[in-house]
Amino acid sequence: MAIPFAANAELKQIATGFGLAEGPVFSRRGYLLFSDIRAQKIHKWERGVLSVFRENSNKANGLTFDHQGRLLTAEGGGRVTRTEKNGRITVLAEAGLQGPNDIVYAIDGSIYFSDLPKGRVYQITRSGQVRVVAETAGPNGVALSPNQQQLYVADYKTAIVRVHRISADGALAPGKEFAGLAVDGLKTDEAGNVWMASADGVHVHSAAGEPLGIIKTPERATNCGWSGGTLYVTTPGSVFQIQTKVFGTRTF
Repeated sequence: MAIPFAANAELKQIATGFGLAEGPVFSRRGYLLFSDIRAQKIHKWERGVLSVFRENSNKANGLTFDHQGRLLTAEGGGRVTRTEKNGRITVLAEAGLQGPNDIVYAIDGSIYFSDLPKGRVYQITRSGQVRVVAETAGPNGVALSPNQQQLYVADYKTAIVRVHRISADGALAPGKEFAGLAVDGLKTDEAGNVWMASADGVHVHSAAGEPLGIIKTPERATNCGWSGGTLYVTTPGSVFQIQTKVFGTRTF
């Protein structure tokens, strides 16, 4: 098996000049958002035009949307927020957090996010309860399997990606090793493949853990995100896109 690329797929740079780009997420309204952690901004890229979506982002890192299209943000400054449709910021979690890193929205309305310096993965339940669902040395990227029954957690410190079965109440079973790789952000596609941003690019493994190949990037890959069959990849300084033969998993 090989990476499911579209014919003649090429990695194309679409924006550059950032301090530390992260968290690419594509809105169903037709634009890409991504963080620049060092500049404390969230950028918007729409049809080749770059603008600032949010200033003073509190070290925003991972981004995703909920089912209403509201932006959910893992802020490295110590909280998880939701940007309402009128632009107001609602704090969803803050007490006891140090540096929320990545975030994913589940179709049942709950939210999972990692806090790397705390060594914990949290769930925000539909009722708004914030609880610890896993502990590991350096949790970074989090991603749901396409059937929403498993959560992938990349531990950057131990260089292991683990997969956790999700219980009926949203709690996580103990993780099993999926890949021995130092991974920052990661995503899944509808076929169950896992796309993992790492030092030399985006590593792609099948749902069974079989390595399918690597999308080489000119500097380390920090994260990736989908718009249909288009994969967006962030590196510290730039944002790239590449066409694939698969669609990314949608959770919103």
